Amino acid sequence: MSSEKRTILIADDEDALRALVRVTLDTGRFEILEAANGVEALALAREHKPDLVFLDWAMPGLSGLEVCKRLRADDLTRDLMIVMLTARAQEFDRAAALDVGVDAYITKPFSPLRLLDAVRDKLGAASLVS
Repeated sequence: MSSEKRTILIADDEDALRALVRVTLDTGRFEILEAANGVEALALAREHKPDLVFLDWAMPGLSGLEVCKRLRADDLTRDLMIVMLTARAQEFDRAAALDVGVDAYITKPFSPLRLLDAVRDKLGAASLVS
């Protein structure tokens, strides 16, 4: 098994939420990048091409929806795995996110186990084994 770390980008304007996700995923198997707004998230995703992006919908600068649209329109980032992690729980919100290309949709508040399930689903079970 490869010891190469996978990269995960956590994009959310709430410091506490980014910390919760970081602590949940802090298995030593991931390089964790963090963005506090949509502009920073877009720049980090383009620069690092993470294996997985957790993307909040409501962020300053650019919304998560707009970040997703731009990532999907860019040849270098169109294939990134994107999980929308948002408080927007209406079915039409979920549909809008899926329409722009998110791979999964998790609503806040969420269980840390649900977060780990998303990582397993999108990156494979071996990603969580140290």
